Amino acid sequence: MRKWSWLFLLLFATRVQAQVAMTPPMGWNSYNCFGSAVHEDEVRANAEYMAQNLSRFGWQYIVVDFLWAYDNPPGSHIGNPFQLRLQDGSYVPWLAMDEWGRLQPHVDKFPSAFGGKGFKPLADYVHSLGLKFGIHVMRGIPRQAVWAHSPVMGAGGITADAIADTNSKCPWMNHMYGLDMRKPGAQEYLNSLLALYAGWDVDFIKVDDISRPYSAAEIEGYRKAIAACGRPIALSLSPGETPLADSVHVKTFGNMWRMADDFWDSWPEMLKMFDYARKWQGVGGPGHWPDCDMLQIGKVSKRGPVGPERYSRFTEDELMTHFTFWCIYRSPLIIGGNLPENRDVEKRLFSNGEVVEVNQHGSNPRQVEKADGKMVWVSDGDAGTKYVGLFNISDTAKEVGVDMTMLGFRHAVMVHDCWQQQDVGVFRKRYQRMLPAHGCALLKIISR
Repeated sequence: MRKWSWLFLLLFATRVQAQVAMTPPMGWNSYNCFGSAVHEDEVRANAEYMAQNLSRFGWQYIVVDFLWAYDNPPGSHIGNPFQLRLQDGSYVPWLAMDEWGRLQPHVDKFPSAFGGKGFKPLADYVHSLGLKFGIHVMRGIPRQAVWAHSPVMGAGGITADAIADTNSKCPWMNHMYGLDMRKPGAQEYLNSLLALYAGWDVDFIKVDDISRPYSAAEIEGYRKAIAACGRPIALSLSPGETPLADSVHVKTFGNMWRMADDFWDSWPEMLKMFDYARKWQGVGGPGHWPDCDMLQIGKVSKRGPVGPERYSRFTEDELMTHFTFWCIYRSPLIIGGNLPENRDVEKRLFSNGEVVEVNQHGSNPRQVEKADGKMVWVSDGDAGTKYVGLFNISDTAKEVGVDMTMLGFRHAVMVHDCWQQQDVGVFRKRYQRMLPAHGCALLKIISR
């Protein structure tokens, strides 16, 4: 790309991107609890729970994850419905798709979509609750659209087979081909998708199979299409590991992006996430957020996708560490558990306004210590205050603390416990406390 073309695209992307996700997005996603088999009534139930119990704390997005165009049989679990080629080259099972090669919600799972209404009625319901609506999409164009030679809307007779890159395939989902963005009609296809989503009043799209390997041209294509659709839509890129070498590009064109592969309720995976976060330290900011993945909190895997139906395998101390780290790091907060089945522990985690404030209003999160099973992260608050996360990442109880001089304080400060929502006391040089194995504390340090 020529230098001036790149600069123009950079300015253009920055202007569009700034309209959304000025703080880390907060919401719920259907994948961790329902896999590919979520139904409309379950989406509505989670939206109702959020509106009644969590929206006042900042939670707002309701996101339908993958395979909403596929008819999971009643009672089925997550599945990758293999699209088999018949002798004439056609695909079975056939995904719900319109004449322009654009996937549609399957009416057996989303009955309000009947009659070509798409996700508009469900989005309207979510919006009526004061929330925002999002969907998951796979990168590229359906293989069945390529087989059917579906015309591309607004492309002057160009068909799907002319824009598909048939060598670009998702290794774990056999429904799509990538788009060759050099081909006439490829951008028009993405424009037609985003026009459709804007017509459904979608506020958020999670584009899958786009960050690993990193598909820069298609990411730029989605950003252009969002700008052309005339509706502010947050762009989430998945899955990781997103290459750190592409950090400038991804923060320019994406609103959030996965640093790692799927995160599940395993302490070793938590330890790895701390390392991923340290590598991406300093990259996040208004409109662009490194994503630690969804919160493995609550009832998960009701219909797959990993392990049996269960409440999170994390202990209560690990749940607090999980949520605390996501907050102080300023990761997007997307709940993976089924909200109507929340217990008291989930309610306490999600409805602590002081803890959520650290995620939404802190700045410049950074690791200041990690040694001997102890880890300390700091984030800047308003008026010279500091947020401090103390983490015991060892398998035995330990004292973990922080020196006030390291935080820039030269005089006595008030230490406030965000989880307990109460002052701990005045300290001049150092504050420390005993933490259980895999436990944490979240503090607000206030200058006196």
